[in-house]
Amino acid sequence: MQSNKVIGFIGLGVMGKSMAAHLLKAGYGVFVYTRTKDKASELLSQGAKWADAPKEIAQNANVIISMVGYPSDVEEIYLGENGLIENGKQGTYLIDMTTSTPTLAVKIAEEAKKRGMESLDAPVSGGDIGARDAKLTIMAGGSSEAFEAVRPIFDILGSNVVHQGPAGSGQHTKMCNQIAIASNMIGVTEAISYAKKAGLDPDRVLRSISSGSAGSWSLSNLVPRMVEGDFEPGFYIKHFIKDMKIALDEAERMGMDAPGLSLSKSLYEGLAESGEENSGTQALYKHYN
Repeated sequence: MQSNKVIGFIGLGVMGKSMAAHLLKAGYGVFVYTRTKDKASELLSQGAKWADAPKEIAQNANVIISMVGYPSDVEEIYLGENGLIENGKQGTYLIDMTTSTPTLAVKIAEEAKKRGMESLDAPVSGGDIGARDAKLTIMAGGSSEAFEAVRPIFDILGSNVVHQGPAGSGQHTKMCNQIAIASNMIGVTEAISYAKKAGLDPDRVLRSISSGSAGSWSLSNLVPRMVEGDFEPGFYIKHFIKDMKIALDEAERMGMDAPGLSLSKSLYEGLAESGEENSGTQALYKHYN
C-alpha cells in the first residue's frame, strides 16, 4: 500500500505530530501542513515534505488526514475556497480525526461524494500517550468500502479500530466517549483529593483502586500526573470544553438530559476562566486542592 499512497497530514499538535511520525516510519510518503511551521521541523528532518497550505496538500496526496482544534477549523480546511474538497483529486480519501460535530461530518461526506472523493469522520481517544504509542482508539464513520480501504493506515495509528456506521457515526461515538470521561474525571479527581486529605499515600491508594472495579484509563494514566503536579496537556482543557459543548448540544437536540456532563463542563469552564485552558484535563485536580 505504501507504494501508491501519499498521505497528507494537517495539524501537528500534541497528538498529530506523533501520528504523522508513525506513518513516516511505516514507509508512507507524507506531506505535512500546520499553521506554525516550526512544529513540523522534526518531521521534516525525518523525510516529511512541507506544504504551504491545505490546497497544496490536496494537490499532492491521495489520502488526507486532519487533526485540528475546532469544527470551524475543520469546515475551513475541507469546505473553504482553498480547501481540500475544492482542490482535491477524484479518488482521494479524506479522514478527519478531529473531534467535531456529527452534522459537519455528514456535510463533508456529501460534498466529497459530489467530487468523487470518500470521506470518513474518525475521531480518536487515547491522548498524547495513545498517539505516541500508536495505541489510539479510532471510531470511524463513513462507507464500509472507504473504511476497509484505509484500514491499514488506521492500524498503524491505533490498537482499537472500529467502524461505527455511516458518516457522522464516528463523531457520535466520540461524544459517548467524552460523556463517559467527563463524569469519570470528577470521580477520579475527588477520590485522589479525598485520599490526600485523609492523610493517605496517593500512590498506595492508586495501587489498590486502579485494578479493582473503580479502575479506568483516567485513573491509571492521569492521576499519577496529578499527584506529581504535572499538568502539561495530553489533551487540552479548552478542547475538552469544546467537546462537551458539542455533546450537550447533540443531547439537547435528541431531547436528552445530561446532568453529569453539564456539571463537568461547568467545573472545567471555571478552570479555563482562571487561566488553565491550555493545561491538561488532569488539572481538574486544582479545583479541589
